[in-house]
Parts: sequence; structure tokens; C-alpha cells
Amino acid sequence: MSLDTKKILEAVKQAKEKSEKRKFSQSMELIINLRDIDMKKPEAKIQENIELPHTPKKKTRICVIATGELALKAKKANVELVLGKTDLEALVTDKKRQKQIANNHDIFFAEVSLMPLVGKTLGSILGPRGKMPKPIPPTVDLKSQISRWTKTVNIRVRGQPVLQCAIGTEDMKDEEIAENVMTVISRLEGKLKRGLKNITTICLKTTMGPPVKIKL
Repeated sequence: MSLDTKKILEAVKQAKEKSEKRKFSQSMELIINLRDIDMKKPEAKIQENIELPHTPKKKTRICVIATGELALKAKKANVELVLGKTDLEALVTDKKRQKQIANNHDIFFAEVSLMPLVGKTLGSILGPRGKMPKPIPPTVDLKSQISRWTKTVNIRVRGQPVLQCAIGTEDMKDEEIAENVMTVISRLEGKLKRGLKNITTICLKTTMGPPVKIKL
């Protein structure tokens, strides 16, 4: 079994056509159903960060947890939220604020030295959402890290043999979305024991639209 780029492009077009129109640009979501996977075995615990060739146009909301020079870099990079050590300590007992931060931001970075405190304060909120911060040293080129991670998607199997991730936005070119789909599938193929034969169905959908199957 192999994937044909033309079939992916056809599914992209159908997903856009069948979508309920909204005033905002909807995400394009990829849904992959697996088969013949023993969920109790280690090989079923798939979790991959995949850098896409085309960055989704949707704005990514960044939170940087840092002090000193790294915090200044974050402010210069105009990230949405910068938290320092004192801010973290104040969050320990503020569950409402923890949830707000987790829900309102897509990607988190944290200075390496603050990771233990981050785990204690936000770990239980960010962990289940797959948003645990990327640890970074104070000397890192923050802008390049932000650029890299804004076009990186995380795929993981959680309890059920299904993977789902956003691979673009509906205002992207069809060809760009198709390339992003191919990138994810190719990476996943290498992680599955039987490659594409471990895949039952692959679907594309917009946020508000119905799933459209990619013909295999």
C-alpha cells in the first residue's frame, strides 16, 4: 500500500469544500486510525515531534518561562507571555490561573534551571495536554527555536489506536497541506512494525467540517 499525492490533494479539496464556513481560518486536522497494534506493548507507545515543511499560518501563542537574559530575549521576540521564577511560585496554589495559561498558549519553553519548579507548578496541567515546556539553556537562539517549534506537530497514541494532529490551516495552499500530510505519514510509517499496512484509514477535516477519507 502506498499513498498517492493526487489522492491527498483530492481529500484536501473535498475537506475544504465540505467545511462549514467561519469568519476565522480553521485548522486542517489529520486523523489516522491504526490496526493490528497491541496497545500493551512498548511499540504501541508512539510519540513523535515532527517538523513540517510548511508552517501553518495560524498564529501560535508562545509562553516562555525564564529569568535574566533569556527573559529579555523572550520579550524582544514579542512572545505572548513571559513568566519568571516569582510568577511560577505564585501559581502553585492558583489552579484557575494555571488552567488559563495552559488553555491560552500553544507552545511552552522553559529555562533548564526552572524545569523542576515548572514540573511542580504546571506539570499536572500541561502534561496531559502534551504541552510540557521545551527545556532551553540561557544562551539559546530563542528566535530560531520558536521558528522551529511553530512548524512542529506532536503525534502520540493515547489509549486508543488513533493519532490526530493539526497539519495546517484551510487558507494554506492545497499542495502545502498535502506535503505536510506526507511528512507525517512518512515519519509514522517508519515507526510502525508493518508500515502503512498498520493503518486502517487516514482522514482530513477542518475544525468544523466532516472527515474526508484519503483513498488508500
